Amino acid sequence: MTQDHDPIAHAQALIRCPSVTPEQAGALDYMQEVLTRLGFTCHRLRFGEDAPPAVDNLYARIGTGSPHLCLAGHIDVVPPGDETGWTYPPFAAEIHDGVLYGRGAVDMKGDIAAMMAAVSRHLAEKGGAPAGSISFLITADEEGPAAHGTRAVVEWMKEKGERPDHCILGEPSNPDRMGEAIKIGRRGSLTGRLTVRGVQGHVAYPARMRNPLTGLVAALNRIATETLDEGSENFAPSNLEITTIDTGNPTANVVPAAAGAQFNVRFNDHHSVASLSKHLRDLIEPPILAAGLNYELTFASNADAFITKPGPWLDMLADISREMTGLTPELSTGGGTSDARFIKDICPVIEYGLVNSTIHAVDENTPIADLTLLTEIFHRFMQRYFTAA
Repeated sequence: MTQDHDPIAHAQALIRCPSVTPEQAGALDYMQEVLTRLGFTCHRLRFGEDAPPAVDNLYARIGTGSPHLCLAGHIDVVPPGDETGWTYPPFAAEIHDGVLYGRGAVDMKGDIAAMMAAVSRHLAEKGGAPAGSISFLITADEEGPAAHGTRAVVEWMKEKGERPDHCILGEPSNPDRMGEAIKIGRRGSLTGRLTVRGVQGHVAYPARMRNPLTGLVAALNRIATETLDEGSENFAPSNLEITTIDTGNPTANVVPAAAGAQFNVRFNDHHSVASLSKHLRDLIEPPILAAGLNYELTFASNADAFITKPGPWLDMLADISREMTGLTPELSTGGGTSDARFIKDICPVIEYGLVNSTIHAVDENTPIADLTLLTEIFHRFMQRYFTAA
């Protein structure tokens, strides 16, 4: 086995680059070197110079025809935290008892390593050229604001006419065992920030003050107890969680002039950002106005709900996963957001990768057996995908 065929070598090389968002720390350099050697044309795309932090991205493609399969992911990682709590150094990529340890081993340098090794093997079998096109879309800005990463690369791809037929995003999709799940969509995310303003005063003189907390609590109670929906065919029910309540008031006998709160909704395909924002405002406003108070309510969203409809290419991956793992993968839409929310604008996208039980945790790790298995699943998928075309 050559080094380019070896997912373990790729994973160790990537983990040893301490690429905490938004730094690529050599990880994209390594990928570019390997992919160039395999015959890819590489584009290093740096966005955000006018609105720092700037971010490096990589788009690489081999072939010019169809079908065009895009393999996407991110090499940035969350900070390791207190490194003394790790059994092995977080950026050492050590292997012990058949397990690879390190920040990014699962989320998601191990997944990218499997993709690279699978592509290397496929190209070797095909004389160096696919029966179509293969591309990599890799960012260093997924764990952070995600403003200058995949979102910006997708806009660049639109301008350049780069439109894949399908995309596999290598996010760790399996909860406990390989083969449990393929993600075919994600819920949307909407954050609301509510500030209620009253009149500050002494608690003993209620006629001289208006307590903003009265309206704030009443409004929060309405949205917290509202059933947004019962779920849909592919999605769980939407859920709203209050995440902060703030007064900045250290004094027990003073009513503050203002109080604020923040909440987040993970919503399904019954809603859009616009419709959900209007519905929540309609719930929030009446109790505040009834208390004679003023308010400010703003919304921010980084994702709408989406679903990738099942089709032959998805069935192909599910069949291969079942053959290799013995499990029938659930077609899932659970979890948080991912860069699939941007990629869906240019092509159908699904997520498949390693077991996610240790992501963002101390001693993040993946069994070598899982990494080898994922590589073979990707390899077999490419064989069938291009043969079917």
